[in-house]
Amino acid sequence: MTHTYNITGMTCNGCKASVQKSLSAVENVQSVSVDLENAEASITMSKHISTDTLQNALSSKYSISEKKEKNVFQSTNRSLEDEKSDLQQLFPLFLIFGYITVASILLNINPWNSGAFMLDFMGLFYIVFSFFKLLDLKGFPDSFRMYDPLAKAIPAYGWIYPFLELSLGLLFLMRIQIPLALVVTLIILGITTIGVTKVLLDKKSIQCACLGTALKLPMTKATFIENSIMIIMAIVMLIQIYL
Repeated sequence: MTHTYNITGMTCNGCKASVQKSLSAVENVQSVSVDLENAEASITMSKHISTDTLQNALSSKYSISEKKEKNVFQSTNRSLEDEKSDLQQLFPLFLIFGYITVASILLNINPWNSGAFMLDFMGLFYIVFSFFKLLDLKGFPDSFRMYDPLAKAIPAYGWIYPFLELSLGLLFLMRIQIPLALVVTLIILGITTIGVTKVLLDKKSIQCACLGTALKLPMTKATFIENSIMIIMAIVMLIQIYL
C-alpha cells in the first residue's frame, strides 16, 4: 500500500535526502519518494504505519501529515482552518512590517516627508530582511531558488542576495546613489515577484525565504503583497526624481 504525506520544513536537497533516509529506516517501509518542490512524500509500506511513528522517525525540524482528499462537506471548513493556520504562521512577517512602518513614520513625522518615509521604509526593510537571511546563509540559497527564477538559473545569486539587500538598505538609509538603488530594487524584486506569482498560481506548498530559513513562513499572497509594496514605492520615487 502507498500513502502520500505532506511534509513541512524541507528547504533544500539536503533536507530531502535526510527525510527520505529517516523514513526509509522505519520498519515495514518498502520505499520512499520525496518531492521537495511540492513538499510531499509517497511511502510504500507492507503494513499500515501510523503518522506518529513516521513523525518520531523524523527530526523535529520536519512535520508530517497524511494527505487526504477533500470532499464537498469538508472543503469549506478545511479552507478556513488552512487560512487561520497561514495567518498564524505569517504573524512574524506582519509584526516586522508593523515595526518597520512605525519606525519610518516616527523618523519623518515632524515635519512629515513622504519621500523620506519611503526611503527609510525601503532601507529598514532591506536591513531587517537581510539580517534574517544571514542567520542561515548556508540554508537560504537552496530555499530561495525554489521560487526565484534568477537563483534557479544562477545558484551563486542566492548567496549574493542577502548582501545585495544589505547594501541596498544602507544606500537608502544613507541617501547614497538613490536612483541606482531604486532601479536595482525594481529588477531584483520584479524577478522574485514573477517566481512568487508562479508558485501561487500553481498552488504549490513551499516555504518562503523572505525572512530566511530561521522563521518557517509559507508562501502566500502576503509575500506577493510585500514585494508589490516595495516595487510601487520604487516606481513612485523614480517618478518624483525624474519628473
